[in-house]
Amino acid sequence: MKLMIASDIHGSSYYCKKLLEAFKKEKPNKLLLLGDLLYHGPRNDLPKEYHPKEVISMLNSISDHILCVRGNCEAEVDQMVLDFPVLSDSCILYLDKHLVFATHGHIYSPENPPKLKKGDILLNGHTHIPAWEQKDPFLYLNPGSVSIPKNNSPHGYMIWENDHISWKTFENSTTYHEMVL
Repeated sequence: MKLMIASDIHGSSYYCKKLLEAFKKEKPNKLLLLGDLLYHGPRNDLPKEYHPKEVISMLNSISDHILCVRGNCEAEVDQMVLDFPVLSDSCILYLDKHLVFATHGHIYSPENPPKLKKGDILLNGHTHIPAWEQKDPFLYLNPGSVSIPKNNSPHGYMIWENDHISWKTFENSTTYHEMVL
């Protein structure tokens, strides 16, 4: 299975459009969104082309392909306008023989992990900073942010396919980091 992973769109129609262009180019089976889809939140500046209603329309157009967890900026009203579930704090996936605990990162994080065992993976967004760090006993992965990256990281996403993980930018789908599990 080929999985595209992205986080922290924060209502940017500009970067959501970039994400959907990458989605069409990459042709994954599913798009896993790690929360903070529509609103920018009180700690962030408005992202480029902040238009949550347009983001709703764009994401609903591919709703059959989306898996999603709730971010700290999601509200119950978001579920009323989105055609895919957005209110679960986490989901557990089994990818290429690995247990992946996917969550936004404001509840469970590397500093407050769920119960994971050796070989398991904690997958977060929230920090807006890409990560690939071995912790004890789990691997921590973060795709960074679609619209408001921090620490001079690029606007981008991750691709997971056959134990191969790539972090990519929206500029020509350039890979800036990759690893094999």
